[in-house]
Amino acid sequence: MIDFTIPADLDQLRQRVAAFVRDEVLPVEEGLEEISDFDHSPVLNNLREKARAAGLWAPHLPKEWGGLGVGPLGMALISQELGASGLAPLALNCAAPDEGNMHLLLHAATPTQLEKYLRPLAEGRARSCIVMTEKNVAGSDPTKIRTHAVEEGRDWVLNGEKWFISGANGAAFGIVMAITNPKAPPHESASLFLVDTNSPGWQMVREIPVMGTHGPGGHCEVRLEDVVVSEGGMLGKPGEGFKLTQVRLGPARLAHCMRWIGMAQRALDLAAERARQREAFGGKLADKQAIQWMLADSATELYASRLMVLHCAWLIESNQLYRQEISFAKLYISEALNHIVDRALQIFGSLGYSKDTPLERFYRDARAARIYDGTSEVHRMVIARNILRASQKSGTTKSATGGLA
Repeated sequence: MIDFTIPADLDQLRQRVAAFVRDEVLPVEEGLEEISDFDHSPVLNNLREKARAAGLWAPHLPKEWGGLGVGPLGMALISQELGASGLAPLALNCAAPDEGNMHLLLHAATPTQLEKYLRPLAEGRARSCIVMTEKNVAGSDPTKIRTHAVEEGRDWVLNGEKWFISGANGAAFGIVMAITNPKAPPHESASLFLVDTNSPGWQMVREIPVMGTHGPGGHCEVRLEDVVVSEGGMLGKPGEGFKLTQVRLGPARLAHCMRWIGMAQRALDLAAERARQREAFGGKLADKQAIQWMLADSATELYASRLMVLHCAWLIESNQLYRQEISFAKLYISEALNHIVDRALQIFGSLGYSKDTPLERFYRDARAARIYDGTSEVHRMVIARNILRASQKSGTTKSATGGLA
C-alpha cells in the first residue's frame, strides 16, 4: 500500500511555518527590493528573533547545531510555505546559498572547519557564498573553469575570476572551486577551498545589476589574486571538488524547487481571487472559460510539481539514487513556475504589470529559475542521455522515467 499521508509532526510544523509566513512575513515584505542591506535590516533582524522565539530557526540543521533536525521530506513541505516570500527563508536561516553550504560543511568539513565556518552560519552571525561560476566559461560545464590553485609549501595560492557569485558582497567566507591538478581527468582535477573574504587578494569587484529581486550580497564578480589558503583550508580531499559540489547541488536544486512551489501557489491564489472579484463583459472573470483554463492548467502543474518534489525528497531521505529525478524536477518546476506566474499576471492585466502586486516581481524572479543550477537545456540533455543508456542496457526506458512501477 502506498500511503501519501503527511506525518503528523511534519504537518504540524508545516502549519506553524505557514502561519509564521502569513502573520509575520507577508505584512512586512512591502519594499522588499528596497532593503538593500539585509545584513543590518531591522525588518529581517526582527523576523529572525521571532523565528527563534517560535522554535522555527534553521529547520534543516541537526539539533546539535541549533536546528530542528528536519530531513529532506520535511524541508520539502515547509519550504513550499517559505517560498511565498523571499524574506521567509532568510528569516528562518535556510535561504540559498547558505543552506546548501551548511549541508556541504556538515558532509565534508573537519571539526576545526565546522567550528570556524559552520558555527557562525548556524547562529546567523555570518553569510557565505559558493564560488564556482566563471564569466568566460559555460556555467553548466564547470570542468572548464580556469581558476587554479598552486601548492606552495603547505599553502595553496589561488588565482582566477569568478562571476555571478550569489551573496558574495558581505559574505564572511566563500567555498571556492579551483583546478589543482590540470593533468587529472576533468572530474578529478578540481578541489574546494574555504576562503575568508578578508584575505589579501580577495576582491569583490562589483554587484552585477540583475532584473530580479536583490538578495543579500547580490550577485557579484569576484577576483582572486594570489590568495593564500593555509594548510587546513581545503574542504575535503584534493580532486574532490566536483564530487562534493554534486553532493551540494542535488539537494540545493530540490530546495529551489520547493520554494518555487510556494511562489507559484501564491501566484495562483492571487489569480483565483482576482478572477472571482473582477467583472468584465457582463460577468466575473471566473465565469470565462479562457480564465478557467488558465487556472486549471496552473493547478495541474502545481500538483505535478508537488509530487515530483516529494518523491525526490523521499529518494534522498531513503539514500536512493536521485540525480535523474532531480533533473526532472528542476526542469519541470522551473518552467511550470514561469507558466503559472505568467498566467496570473495575465489575469490581473495592467494591475499585475504594476508594482502594486508582487506578481511583476515574481515574473522577473521566475525567469532566472530556468538558468541557474543547470539550465533547462542541460537538464534535458542529462535526462535524454540517461534514457538512451537505459534503453541500451535493458531494452526499456522505465528506470530512467522515475522507476515508480
